[in-house]
Amino acid sequence: MSLNMTEQGTLKVSLEGDWASLAIGTKDLKVLHGLVMQLALLGEGGQRISETATNQALAFMSEMKPRDAAELFLLAQMASIHQATMMLSRRLNHVETIPQQDAAERALNKLARTFAGQMEALKRYRSKGHQTVRVERVTVQSGGQAVVGTIAARGRGEVES
Repeated sequence: MSLNMTEQGTLKVSLEGDWASLAIGTKDLKVLHGLVMQLALLGEGGQRISETATNQALAFMSEMKPRDAAELFLLAQMASIHQATMMLSRRLNHVETIPQQDAAERALNKLARTFAGQMEALKRYRSKGHQTVRVERVTVQSGGQAVVGTIAARGRGEVES
């Protein structure tokens, strides 16, 4: 999938290459269309629309292979946060005053932490909440009993007959 600006100033979305991974993320292509338009309007460096920035975001989303609309939206947010992080990184390298440096540094730190949090959220979402509890050390007092090994037990609740 790519984005191109026509001479008339309209946006053309081309379905080239392996765009199927983005379409898999949603059953309704209107969701994908709206998302592409939102990404296109992010712009870059003062431009209202940037083909390069939008195509990069779409390529990132495609590489991450979204499984549903929630992942598709989260990946779009991640691409947007990454773009803002890189912009602030560039600004930090060109500051002239301490207040400018402090502001850029704070914002850059927040964005970088947001991206890391989004990665963690995506990881948790994709794992569907599977949790593993691993006990490293067990102390058994005199007269006590311990079970060592893997235990597969259902949670408490109603029992079907």
